[in-house]
Amino acid sequence: MPGTGLWRTKSIEQSISDTDEPETKLRRNLSAWDLTVFGVAVVIGAGIFTLTARTAGDYAGPSVSVAFVIAAIACALAALCYAEFASTVPVAGSAYTFSYATFGEFMAWIIGWDLILELAVGAAAVAKGWSSYLQTVLEYIFGKGTKTSIDLGGGFGIDWGALLVVAALVTLLVLGTKLSSRFSMVITGIKVAVVLFVVILGIFYVKASNYTPFVPEGKSAGSGSSGVDQSLFSLIAGGASSSFGIFGLLAGASIVFFAFIGFDIVATTAEETRNPQKAVPRGIFGSLAIVTVLYVAVSLVVVGMVPYTDLSTKAGDGSHKTLATAFSANGVDWAANIISVGALAGLTTVVMVLMLGQVRIIFAMSRDGLMPRSLAKTSDRGTPKRATLVVGALVAAGATFFPADKLEEMVNVGTLFAFILVSAGVLVLRKTRPDLTRAFRVPGVWIIAPLAILACLWLMLNLTVLTWLRFVVWMVVGVVIYFAYSRRHSLLGKRQSGVDQGGVVADPAPPVAD
Repeated sequence: MPGTGLWRTKSIEQSISDTDEPETKLRRNLSAWDLTVFGVAVVIGAGIFTLTARTAGDYAGPSVSVAFVIAAIACALAALCYAEFASTVPVAGSAYTFSYATFGEFMAWIIGWDLILELAVGAAAVAKGWSSYLQTVLEYIFGKGTKTSIDLGGGFGIDWGALLVVAALVTLLVLGTKLSSRFSMVITGIKVAVVLFVVILGIFYVKASNYTPFVPEGKSAGSGSSGVDQSLFSLIAGGASSSFGIFGLLAGASIVFFAFIGFDIVATTAEETRNPQKAVPRGIFGSLAIVTVLYVAVSLVVVGMVPYTDLSTKAGDGSHKTLATAFSANGVDWAANIISVGALAGLTTVVMVLMLGQVRIIFAMSRDGLMPRSLAKTSDRGTPKRATLVVGALVAAGATFFPADKLEEMVNVGTLFAFILVSAGVLVLRKTRPDLTRAFRVPGVWIIAPLAILACLWLMLNLTVLTWLRFVVWMVVGVVIYFAYSRRHSLLGKRQSGVDQGGVVADPAPPVAD
């Protein structure tokens, strides 16, 4: 039986039934291949082009490849749970929709608010990275001094490069999801080719001596990430810092987890997929397998090309360390230029797919009344046009006017929290609804799901204290919004109120027409 109040749950049958509402109906035209492309498109981006070098230089040293493996294992465990949920409940909204069916409305709102932190903030951060690479490419063409931002003084500025890419991608998303998938396919092909180029060419510059020590000795307090900037686990365990050593390796795994963010976005497109019961699991596992192999290969090559100390961002020179840094250090500047162009292409699809996922989350929340119902209206092309424009405006504002420092970790903590709820939700649904048809079932679910929860909790503990403080503040803001607006406008709440008061389910108000 569904609960009431904060814990009222939306039945699986009701969630699926809502997908047939004419004015909020999404078009089903995606295949398993389209979903794999989306997954690879969003995952191969900021992580592989920037985080690999920075994490090796600041936290893990040559063992950064192990950090990627640890993060991949945590993702794989969560991916199994996502696949079961998405094949059972093929509805837009991903972890938000899954939580509504298992933990109730309040937790569903919390996870939806949490996913806004993951996707919108992530899209803004990557858009700023895109602008930085655009500036690099323009400098190759027009010479040094070419800028993609305008300094207004006082620490404020306008990043017109970030605004440009967000505006272009919002237009593409409004035109249709299938068109967006085709665009992603072309761009993803380019950046995968660049990644393979990095691995193949980089092998010729690898020196075995650069792999020693594989796990560098941990730094003392004050000489690395310490205080509120060190990981919560190292602080609890009495570590001096989370730079290098075992604490650095674990902190590195939590940071490079950002590089894997995106495979869960595949689940947000379940409602737009033909045969989602089979296509969604294939898309999730296919994209995760491809990127894990590429990440480990790239990290091994990069730390073999140069001493890990040359990749540190804390050397005081103010330089930005990327894959191109390793090639420039070996005198292969032409290769560094190719990598920069590849990164520009790569980050384009990352921004697009992050916004795509964010739009689907807001679309699902709006259809349930937890956000304005007008945002759930779809256009003649079968896309949630209004939600897309709202998300585009928010991402553009964040990317254009605000700095992106520390955003990767904020995105990580939000994503890991979502993974924990999805993994726990699979267990709850196995108990409460054993009758549901599950096209994909997690093997050994009572072992895999708890392991996924523990792995994600472990990675969360290895994020910085400051990140945790910011996360708590974000969640508090979300709780205030829920009680001030969402609880009173909940469509499920109105339906229950109609039953309670007159025995008849109250019809929801229709979405506002264009």
